[in-house]
Amino acid sequence: MEENHMQAGKPILDIGDRPKWNNWLILSLQHLFTMFGSTIFVPSVTGMSPGVALVSSGLGSLAYLVITRGKIPAYLGSSFAFIAPLTMFIKQEHSPGSVMVGTFSVGVVYAIVSLIVYYAGVDWIQKVLPPVVVGPVIMVIGLSLAPNAANMAMGVTSGGYSGKAIAVALITLGVAILAMLVFKGFFGLIPILFGFAAGYVASMALGLVDYTLIKQASLFAVPDFTIPFKDADPIVTLTVILSMAPLAFVTMAEHMGHQLVLNKITNRNFFKEPGLHRSLLGDGTASIVASLLGGPPVTTYGENIGVLAITRVYSVFVIAGAAVLAVLFGFVGYINAVITSVPAPVLGGISLLLFGVIASSGLRMLIDSQIDLNINRNLVIVSVVLVIGIGGFFVQIHTVKIAGMAMAAIVGILLNLIIPVDKKTHQ
Repeated sequence: MEENHMQAGKPILDIGDRPKWNNWLILSLQHLFTMFGSTIFVPSVTGMSPGVALVSSGLGSLAYLVITRGKIPAYLGSSFAFIAPLTMFIKQEHSPGSVMVGTFSVGVVYAIVSLIVYYAGVDWIQKVLPPVVVGPVIMVIGLSLAPNAANMAMGVTSGGYSGKAIAVALITLGVAILAMLVFKGFFGLIPILFGFAAGYVASMALGLVDYTLIKQASLFAVPDFTIPFKDADPIVTLTVILSMAPLAFVTMAEHMGHQLVLNKITNRNFFKEPGLHRSLLGDGTASIVASLLGGPPVTTYGENIGVLAITRVYSVFVIAGAAVLAVLFGFVGYINAVITSVPAPVLGGISLLLFGVIASSGLRMLIDSQIDLNINRNLVIVSVVLVIGIGGFFVQIHTVKIAGMAMAAIVGILLNLIIPVDKKTHQ
């Protein structure tokens, strides 16, 4: 959804308005289906539980609404920024306890920054995380995941190169692109779901779907939660923490961008009321909730902001309804079984689009912010961040390893603080 189309309009339901009961369910379902594809995509790729991700998303959104005192209509879903580290650590067979602590650390970073914002304001964040740093880091997030997308699309991750897998991936990709380009309104906001559906049907026709879990499923099923001290003991692993915690600054920048768009849509200033510190704390608390359940980190969703802009229904009651429905859906066994049975080529086809969109959004940030790459300072920061993030550069001290996007983010922040700004161009 293009932000320049998200202009303020007279609301049909304002933030504090409660819809009539016969409209409430439909309006909340609309938000649920808008975030559904992206939220279940993250656990599907990383090997985590889709049911846990849905419950984490719902409870995290409710926590956010409580902390922001019901004044910001924002829905939170699984964050794409953490796909790479989660995939890496799960494949390396790090214990669930260490991954949970890594997710918890993301929320702690948010909490610390929210406290600083409360006392020191927001100007320092813009100095530490300007577009010249955030833009290329977002590009790294998308581009570093590109090999995973290609391997899934070609069937490499599920047994080897396969013509059937490529056919399914291309059908999935084609339908998702068509939905993005052709459909308007609400349907234009859920191209991922259209792609998923088309790819799944194609997989069924080509015999790529394993129906075992679906046959064994029941209507009600408790998701595969990983509860601290009950299912897994929290383990502090510095490698995991140092790879995940710095990415909080990237999603923080994205979060503030979403807040600016929401300000424009609703004709309010959420930075002042209820305050950016509350919004950041709510976002971080949602990730802490996810960590306590064994789910992926969550953050605010641009897709749902798009729904607000189109419908002009800003009611937090509608957002809360979507959150409750997400929790309920997480306990529906058939839904979890179907999601788990989605073949890798379907995920690969969607990934070819989504990971590219992530990278492109970083490039768009540089363009929109008019970052001049003819200026050596900017060129150095962007170039080094891209190569370090995509090239796999890492620093290891004993058993502690900082790599990939986290390393790129840290280096970008340091270069931005060290290299002096040209006083004539202010870049």
